[in-house]
Amino acid sequence: MSFPFKSIAVIGKHKHSEIASSILSLAEYLTKLQYDVFVDHLTASYLPNEVYNVLTLEEIGRQADLAVVMGGDGTMLNIARMLASYDVPLIGINQGRLGFLTDLSTDTMFETLKEMLQGQYTTERRMLLSAEVIRDDKSIFSALAFNDVVLYRGMSSGMVEFQISINNEYVNTMRSDGLIVATPTGSTAYALSSGGPILHPGLDLIALVPVCPHTLSNRPIVIGPDSSVEVHMLSALDARVHCDSHSNHDMEQSDRIIIRRFPKTVRLLHSVNHSYYRMLREKLGWSELH
Repeated sequence: MSFPFKSIAVIGKHKHSEIASSILSLAEYLTKLQYDVFVDHLTASYLPNEVYNVLTLEEIGRQADLAVVMGGDGTMLNIARMLASYDVPLIGINQGRLGFLTDLSTDTMFETLKEMLQGQYTTERRMLLSAEVIRDDKSIFSALAFNDVVLYRGMSSGMVEFQISINNEYVNTMRSDGLIVATPTGSTAYALSSGGPILHPGLDLIALVPVCPHTLSNRPIVIGPDSSVEVHMLSALDARVHCDSHSNHDMEQSDRIIIRRFPKTVRLLHSVNHSYYRMLREKLGWSELH
């Protein structure tokens, strides 16, 4: 990556043509600041004309110094997984609901972006997880997760039963609606609604959060980043494994899910006045006493 940034990719929420005007305004603004502007090919498909260089995400990963993602947290999750291997820094502009990852406001994006492009930003590294499904000693599925890897019972009315091992050591056997294995980023997503702890994103930790366990003593646990988690299916019913609610695979009895930290990280850039705790107060509705 060169600094100051020279080439910037603009990426929007896929299949949402209503943000086309915002994407074009952003691209025009960056062009006026004399940056080389790329637009990813999916975003370009709903723009009125192709006046900018159109690249695939892989090409953006190889050529862009920076990617500006406009959309919600789901959009950022998808782009982060795709670009993590290229170490392209990401800036998120929120056009979704919560905005834990896309923290810049559209109301002030031009002013804030200009300051950040001049070097007034902070850098944050965030971990990802890799998940692999093993069946009959063969790998049949693999995917990355920025938020979480979730084992869930699907549409069945019964619980699934599985055995958990960490670093090849047996931990417990559980009957529940499922299990969430979350990164610190994912600790404020599905894991939070299931009673899991909030992990500061600066930490490299993994949270294991049961979903409606049959035994109430089965509580969330937090383990180190170099841990290898193995989930062995004892009864699968119509269970599935989901990675960020994006990639999924149907599970069968005796399948094993291996979950580890992915060796690459996601690099997020924030404005200098970004505060994680202020964001939590705003997004989660925490009160301030005066």
